[in-house]
Amino acid sequence: MNLLLHCVWLALLAFSPSVSGHASETNSASAAEAAYTRTVTQRSDKIVSAFAITDSNKARRVRDIIVQQYRDLNSIHNVRDAQIKSAMEKSDTDKTVAETAIQTASGEAKPRLNKLHGEFLARLSAELSPEQVNEVKDGMTYGVMPLTYSVYLKMYPELTDEQKQQIMAWLVEARELAMDGSTSEEKHAVFGKYKGKINNFLSGAGYDAKKGEQSLRKTSPPKSETKAN
Repeated sequence: MNLLLHCVWLALLAFSPSVSGHASETNSASAAEAAYTRTVTQRSDKIVSAFAITDSNKARRVRDIIVQQYRDLNSIHNVRDAQIKSAMEKSDTDKTVAETAIQTASGEAKPRLNKLHGEFLARLSAELSPEQVNEVKDGMTYGVMPLTYSVYLKMYPELTDEQKQQIMAWLVEARELAMDGSTSEEKHAVFGKYKGKINNFLSGAGYDAKKGEQSLRKTSPPKSETKAN
């Protein structure tokens, strides 16, 4: 089972159905919705605040676009996860059956995610510059793309321009896919898959990972000693 599928499978195993009464379930659902709204709104506000948009109305529009994207993604993922959960319950959590269910449900969700992805970027592009759109993408994926790219440059300072371009292209592709992930684990799993591809590419080009790690340690600033007040 690959890492991305494994993350989804573990998340579903951890889910346990409520055994409380109808009123309790309703209150719990309302509380969960309120908490989710706060979370995605705060997350979106943090992304937008990085742009220093002086027009408050525009900033609010962009924030609302991002919030709605999180909501729309969540709706698609909820359907996917419900399908997987149902299949797992019927199969008594057999891993082979679970993996098949995850692949099937993910395959069915993919066209909807692709459509939503394109529509989201179109709405953002109507409000933001291409550079700002990229900042939104980085914000939705925890800044993994630029951070990872900078690490590769430090590990392998002798990279050719062509190799740098290939690494960047793969990381950009990973970011596009990770944007549509439902959890931090799913998003990081996407980057993990592409890091493996990049590492194989560099190994095939003759780069030594151990030497690269040494180069990274040399370029990383030493941790400052904390002095007691």
